[in-house]
Amino acid sequence: MRRWSVLALMGMLGWLVAVDAHAQQWVASWTASAHGPYPVGNPTAQPELKFAFPSAEQGARNQTFRLIVRPDVWGQQARIRLSNVFGTQPVTFNDAFVGLQDDSSALVKGSNQAVLFGGQKRVIVQPGQSVVSDPVTLPFAKGDALLRGRKLAVSFHVVGDSGPMTWHAKAMQTSYVTPPGSGPKGGEEGESSFPFSTTSWYFLDEVDMNVAGKGDLIVAFGDSITDGTASTINGDDRWPDVLSRRLHAAYGEDFVVVNQGIGGNQVVGPTEYTPAKPFSGGPSALSRLDRDIVSLPGVSAVIWLEGINDFGTADASVDAVKEGYTKGVNALRQKVPGVRIYVATLTPALHSTVGNYGKPEVDAKRKALNEFLRTSKILDGVIDFDAVTLDPATGEIKPEYQPSSSIGGPGDKLHPNRAGYAAMANTIDLGMITGRAK
Repeated sequence: MRRWSVLALMGMLGWLVAVDAHAQQWVASWTASAHGPYPVGNPTAQPELKFAFPSAEQGARNQTFRLIVRPDVWGQQARIRLSNVFGTQPVTFNDAFVGLQDDSSALVKGSNQAVLFGGQKRVIVQPGQSVVSDPVTLPFAKGDALLRGRKLAVSFHVVGDSGPMTWHAKAMQTSYVTPPGSGPKGGEEGESSFPFSTTSWYFLDEVDMNVAGKGDLIVAFGDSITDGTASTINGDDRWPDVLSRRLHAAYGEDFVVVNQGIGGNQVVGPTEYTPAKPFSGGPSALSRLDRDIVSLPGVSAVIWLEGINDFGTADASVDAVKEGYTKGVNALRQKVPGVRIYVATLTPALHSTVGNYGKPEVDAKRKALNEFLRTSKILDGVIDFDAVTLDPATGEIKPEYQPSSSIGGPGDKLHPNRAGYAAMANTIDLGMITGRAK
C-alpha cells in the first residue's frame, strides 16, 4: 500500500510539473524593428547626438546604453535580443543588466539584474546576426497589475568601437547613453553616468517575458502611423498602445501587443537594402517578415497597416502593392500556421505638406488599395482606419486629428495625432481580433 502511495505521489508530482511547465511560455513583450545603421532613419524630437556619437562610422565607443522600454506584459523571467543585423563589423557586448526604471535613467534600488549570454558576461555578435540572452529572473515582478505601464531599463556596454550601429530611430521614448570612452556602467543604479539622452533605441530589438498561461501575441506591423509619428513622446499613445490597454482591460494578460512599425517603411520597396545602401524607411515589409514577425515567440495575429509610403515616396503602382500584400499574407500563413491576419485601411493624406503625399494622384491610389483591402478574401478581417479618420468635407484627416502631439504645430495632414490614434484603436473590434466575445 505504501509503495502504491509513493508511486501515485510520484506520478502526481510528475503531472503537476508537466502542467506547470506547460503553463509557462515565452512571449515577445516588447519589440522595435531594427531598420538600418544610425543615423539613417526618421527619429522624432531627437537631441543633438554629436557628443554621444561623434562618428557614425565608429559608432558606439566603449560606452554604455540604458534603453527604456515598456513591456506589454511582465513575467518573473525575461530575456533580451541584441541585434547587429545592419552592422559591418563584429560588436562585443558585456555588462548587460535589466532593471525597473525609477525616473529618468535612475533605477529602483535593488532591481538591477545581470544578464548573461550562454553563461558568459560577454558576447560577440557578428554582422548580420543577433543574439538572445539567457533567462534572467526579475525578483520585483510579483504581479502584473502593479507593473503594468512601468518601464524596464535595459543596460549594456559596447566594448571598443561598434562600427555602424543597428538602431530603431523613432522610439518616441527617451533613453540614455554614457559618454564615449567611459567604460561599463550598466550595473549602476543612479543617473550620474548617463548624461546624454536620445529618442531612439540601439541594438536592442526584443524583450521576451516568461508568462503564466498562454499569452497570444498580436503584432502591429507597418510604417510611421504604427511607429507613432505625431503621438506623444514618452506618452505611449500610438494606436497599438491604446489597443493594448483596451485588451488588458477586457481580457487581463491573455493578449500581448508589440509594435513593429518603421517610419517611412514600404510594402514592396526598396528593391535593394544593405548597410552600404540604406534607406530611411528601412527594408521592405516583405523582406522583414521573418525577423519582425515569424521569429517572435507566441505570435497569434498580425494587424498590417501600410502602403502610403509606396505611393507618396516611391510612386509604386496599386497593383504592385496589392501583389505585395498577397505575397506577404501567403508567406505568413505558410510560416506561422494558424496565424490570424488583419489589415487596416490607409488613413487620408490629401493636401499633406510632406513631399508628394498630398497629391490627388496619391489619394486615388490610396482609395484603390483600401477598396482592395476591404474586399479581399485572403484576410481574416479588415479594420477601417480610413473611415474613422476621414473628414468627408475635405478628404483630409479630420481637423481635430491634425495638430502634432509630439513637437507641436499644425501637423502635416499625414500623421494622426494622439486623438487620432486613440480613435483608430477604439474602432478595432476586440471580438474580431481575439475571437472572443467582449
